[in-house]
Order: sequence, then C-alpha cells, then structure tokens
Amino acid sequence: MTLKVWAKQCLESVFGWEAILSAKWASAAHKRLLMAQWTIAPNPEFFDHHIDLHHQWTKTRSSFWVERGAFGGLALKGGDVLELSCGDGFNAKNFYSIRSRTVLACDFDPTAIATAKRKNSAPNVTFVLADIRTDMPDGVFQNVVWDAAIEHFTPEEIAGIMVNIKQRLTPDGVLSGYTLVERDDGHKHIHQHEYEFKSMANLESFLTPHFKSVRVFETIFPDRHNLYFWASDAVVPFDPKWSHGITHQG
Repeated sequence: MTLKVWAKQCLESVFGWEAILSAKWASAAHKRLLMAQWTIAPNPEFFDHHIDLHHQWTKTRSSFWVERGAFGGLALKGGDVLELSCGDGFNAKNFYSIRSRTVLACDFDPTAIATAKRKNSAPNVTFVLADIRTDMPDGVFQNVVWDAAIEHFTPEEIAGIMVNIKQRLTPDGVLSGYTLVERDDGHKHIHQHEYEFKSMANLESFLTPHFKSVRVFETIFPDRHNLYFWASDAVVPFDPKWSHGITHQG
C-alpha cells in the first residue's frame, strides 16, 4: 500500500466518523426543535422542513414532504414564480429557485417569514409578509405555487383567492399545489385547517370553474392521503404538448 492510498483511507475513516456523529447530533437537535414547536402550545402554522431533512426523513422513511417540492417543480416554466403561503421557505429555495428566474414567496405569518429569511434565503428569492386573502402580491407570473396551504382557508376564501391567482398568471401560466384528504374519523389533521378535502373530485371541483386544464392526482402513505394538482388555461405537465423538461411518450 502506498503512502498516498494509506493517507486517503485514513482521511475517509476520520471524515466518515465525523459525518456519522454530526448527523446524529443534527437529528437529535431537530428532534428537540420538533418537540418544542409541536408539543408546547401554541403550535406554529408552518413546518420547519429542516426537521424533515435532518430528523424525520430517516426516522419515518416517509418521502411525502419531498414529493411536494418535486411535483411542484415539474410545473415550473423557468420564469417568475409566486409562492403563496410559503411557510419556512424550504421549497422556494431548494426546489423552485434553481429552475426559475425569480421566486416571490409570501406568508401572513411574521414568524414564518423570519424563519424563511434566516434559513432559506437565495439570491433570486424574495420573502414578503402578505395575507393572500386581502393583500396578495402584485405582478404577473408563469407559475403560482400553493403548497400545503389551500386547506387553511374556507371554501369561500378559496374561491376568492382563485380569482386573484388567475389575474396574476400569464395566459399559459400554471397553478400547482398540494393538499390532503380528510381523516376517516372526521377529525382535522391539525386545528388550523379550515377545510380538508374529501377526494380528488372534491378538490377538482374548486379548480375547474377557473381553469380549462386541471390534473389532480394522489399518493397514499400509512398516515396521510395526499392530493396534488396542476391547473392552467393551457397545457399542464405530462400533456403531449408540454415542453418544459418533461418528455411524454404515448
């Protein structure tokens, strides 16, 4: 064994153990953060996805939190993005910003915006405080993302927000998002939810009055039934005419 190979193996061993120990420390720290945020009232209205990244993903092996950013990312067209109810801003930075010219991300919660600016800033991402029921940011966007938030509004509020979304989308712009199906026992997943959807068809009924092309699909995990949606007056991902990074073979 040459000195170079021996030195390489030593470095790999040292850095490997360092990585294992730091991962265990990070997981434990984020577990404590989860406990502080969600076992002591009041609970936040957003989730810090660094808890998923550093703790819950390996513990639960559930990937649904990554699905949200990935499926939303499939609808990106490369231009300007408006993210509604952005929460901690994790998806804005790690899924949307790298494939878009700009991302304007808003939330009504000052704590969420402060967390987003501290943990998930990026050169082309702007976080702003705004209540989308009364003060949705102005502008025209190729994409609007409404992820894990539509269930926080009443049906009447959703209808009004949809009108404002249409006014901010380009003619071929796409609205994408995620929500979840209500529990079988009728109880809400968290008390902040105003309206939880009953099925794909139920969610679709909120979109079709406003958009010509609507696609709703689902994934099911042991503890959660997820709904995803794309809506546009033009084409949406996996349509044969879609040409933004997804190939379709009939």
